[in-house]
Amino acid sequence: MLANAKKMVGSLTEIVIALLALAIVASLLVGPNNMAFLGDVVGNITRLVSDLGGAGLAGLISLGVVLALFQQK
Repeated sequence: MLANAKKMVGSLTEIVIALLALAIVASLLVGPNNMAFLGDVVGNITRLVSDLGGAGLAGLISLGVVLALFQQK
């Protein structure tokens, strides 16, 4: 049962990452003002990276944890 849940979460994560990539490309192509249902995806990612960078060591550790979670399968 736990293995099935892990597979489902992994599949959902892959879908969300693919949708995020699509949203980034669409936002860059048509601009954030024309993406009413998605908002400013690129601006949000930029702010997130800026916040992590401004957090110093805690931000670096957080980024490392997130990347490690995405690397595991």
